[in-house]
Amino acid sequence: MRVPLSWLREYVDLPATETGRDVQAKLVDGGLEVERVEQLGQGLKGPLVVGKVLTIEELEGFKKPIRFCTVDVGQANGTGEPQEIVCGARNFAVGDKVVVVLPGAVLPGDFAIAARKTYGRTSHGMICSSDELGMGPDTTGGIIVLPPEHEVGTDAIALLELVDEVLDIAVTANRGDCLSMRGVARETAIAYSLPLRDPALLDVPAPNSYGYPVKVADPIGCDRFTARTVTGLDPEARSPIWLQRRLQKAGMRPISLAVDITNYVMIELGQPLHAYDRTLVDGPIGVRRAEPGELLTTLDGTKRKLDAADLVITDNRGPIGLAGVMGGANTEIADSVTDPETGEVKGTTEVVIEAAHFDAVAIARTARRHKLTSEASKRFERGVDPQAAAAAAQRTVDLLVLLAGGTAEAGVTEIVSPSAPRTISMRADHPDRVAGIEYGRETVVRRLQEVGCDAYGQDELVVTVPSWRPDLTEPNDLAEEVIRLEGYANLPSTLPKPPAGRGLTERQRLHRRVGRALAGAGFTEAPSYPFVAESVFDQLGLDKDDANRSVVKLVNPLSDEEPALRTTLLPGLLATLRRNDGRGNHDLALFETGLVFHPSANPGVAARLPVDRRPTDEEIAALNAVLPVQPRHVGAVIAGAREQAGWWGKGRPADWADAIEAARTVAREAGLELAVEQGQYGPWHPGRCAELYVFVEGVKTLAGYAGELHPRVVKAFGLPARSCAMELDLDVIERAGEGTVQAPSISTFPVATQDVALVVDAGVPAAAVENALSAGAGELLESIRLFDVYSGEQVGEGKKSLAYALRFRAADRTLTVEEATAARDAAVARAAEATGAVLRGA
Repeated sequence: MRVPLSWLREYVDLPATETGRDVQAKLVDGGLEVERVEQLGQGLKGPLVVGKVLTIEELEGFKKPIRFCTVDVGQANGTGEPQEIVCGARNFAVGDKVVVVLPGAVLPGDFAIAARKTYGRTSHGMICSSDELGMGPDTTGGIIVLPPEHEVGTDAIALLELVDEVLDIAVTANRGDCLSMRGVARETAIAYSLPLRDPALLDVPAPNSYGYPVKVADPIGCDRFTARTVTGLDPEARSPIWLQRRLQKAGMRPISLAVDITNYVMIELGQPLHAYDRTLVDGPIGVRRAEPGELLTTLDGTKRKLDAADLVITDNRGPIGLAGVMGGANTEIADSVTDPETGEVKGTTEVVIEAAHFDAVAIARTARRHKLTSEASKRFERGVDPQAAAAAAQRTVDLLVLLAGGTAEAGVTEIVSPSAPRTISMRADHPDRVAGIEYGRETVVRRLQEVGCDAYGQDELVVTVPSWRPDLTEPNDLAEEVIRLEGYANLPSTLPKPPAGRGLTERQRLHRRVGRALAGAGFTEAPSYPFVAESVFDQLGLDKDDANRSVVKLVNPLSDEEPALRTTLLPGLLATLRRNDGRGNHDLALFETGLVFHPSANPGVAARLPVDRRPTDEEIAALNAVLPVQPRHVGAVIAGAREQAGWWGKGRPADWADAIEAARTVAREAGLELAVEQGQYGPWHPGRCAELYVFVEGVKTLAGYAGELHPRVVKAFGLPARSCAMELDLDVIERAGEGTVQAPSISTFPVATQDVALVVDAGVPAAAVENALSAGAGELLESIRLFDVYSGEQVGEGKKSLAYALRFRAADRTLTVEEATAARDAAVARAAEATGAVLRGA
């Protein structure tokens, strides 16, 4: 809602020093969302005057029509001589009154005017259009042609009201009353504690039996219909400048006098109106629901097929308007047309004014059904004051009589469905209890009276709600009115005092450490939605009986294509990998921690818990019983280069070992070392897949998988070649851990290093040899690292050589060579026993 400050001052005597910014601050404090204050005419500087076109010379030889004009501007140019101006517009003629800006003036946008030579002539100023003056919506798109009564040399800045401030208010769906000058003026008057001159307080004649006939067949859809008739309108009458400018400032374009007046009254009082050409209306006006398949051509020229739920205005021929939305083209107010032979001006001379009140829901549904939003529908669906219909009709009649020379017929039609005022019972201290501050009964009653309510009673108030506030329906609504008018800023702020806690749980600490560790290893966190399509399991290559295919489905999924909750993190991570690779990011390392979902042992549908009370313990237990099992997993995917090439080296691509190392990074945050064994599972390459184990209470437990993805999976997801992934069950990792990770003790004694190269069968996993060496070396072994793998003629066919670096250290002494060698020999003996390993060269 655009509210010109100059118009607002007609209803509230604001202090002369108050600016639009001041009013904005007051209204915002009162709960209205004033988005901005537009400064019209900012930077505008005269002289800008009314001029009369004396001569027009058509200049030839240019790509577009150019006219050289002389214009009488009176004494505004200091000489009284005609002003010479070059102009390209063609919508004015000799004798027309126009707006002229003279050299030395500045137009909006810091556009300085000076005499300049153009098209072979010198132009001393400019003849202005509405766009150049920033006047807002206009139908002509050309030069402003003023009515002939304006004197030459008159200041056009004041005449056209070019300098003003406009408040742009974002009206919420419950405050339809503020889609009018009347509603905003009421809020302003309350904010400034000033009286309101209500524009709806008019003397309205009583309805009688000889008004225009109206038949309302649906009193629920239309509970009030007022009709007035005005005859003898002058078809040549045009909207005065003040009326056009107010419409433009409010964001509407002037059309014709009758239409402009109905729009003006709608903005002023908030009551949408419609004017019918009475000569085009056939018989009584009716209000009913549409017949299925009925057709109506609306004012926008669109032929619409009506729905049975649409509320329509009719005459004897059928629908002539879509009630509360848009009128029909067959009763449109006609533009004035001059007969070229007789010179007679023809146009609409008799109108029927409709001011009705329609059901908000019906109008909202009709507007959306036909994708047709109008200024009228916006107001009806937010709530219009039904008591304002008669006043709006009277205001329209008065303006038509005043500006178009019409005559108001004595007949007044008013059809009203019986209704009682709405009342709400509320404790006088209810706003106090809602706000947590004591206002007192007197303040509550005063504030309610300011918004138009009548309040009676002492401890228990009976509040009669005004007709223009349909949003007030319960005590909390009334409490909100009191609180907002007293000022939200005046509410005391009390910080909550939670009981002292112990900080994060050990589980939460582990999850955060895992995230930090992966981020430190060069991975980027990429959370994804937990919804999947069941077809994704085929893309992952899972067996038909795989447990991960058993999913929990949502009753109301965000997308019908993804109705299930994920059982693995891989689909989301792989989709993110594909999306980023497709956008040119080829070297990727992504991770995610999140819940996966498996059906519970007793699957079922959760009952709907009550909202009017706290659920019982039994209801909560029943709900928990059907919740899915929700372990937390961590997953990672890698593609492209793991180490970038540069002056420091050639770099290297990511491979299966990086995926395993990411899993080890996670395990180390729980103080664990993973047992890595060769495995085979759906998404992973059968020869490059590792099964990752931990020991939970002494039991070897599978924690996840890591390695290179299967080529079929890579192709199905559109991934880069040789993409790798890992996924671990963090809950299993947590159970296997020993709680808080202990920092390692740093020994001051030197380390003893022993290297050993073992020859084993090519099919023996390096991890099995490493585990055997670790078990045999005993407690002196500090670390073990595989640093070389060799296969060739020197070790024999079907064999491979594994070279390990063993580091020995004692906590209380320096190891001797004999002790280190004995530990190494014990490790080799254990490896020989467990894997058949033989010392290379032995």
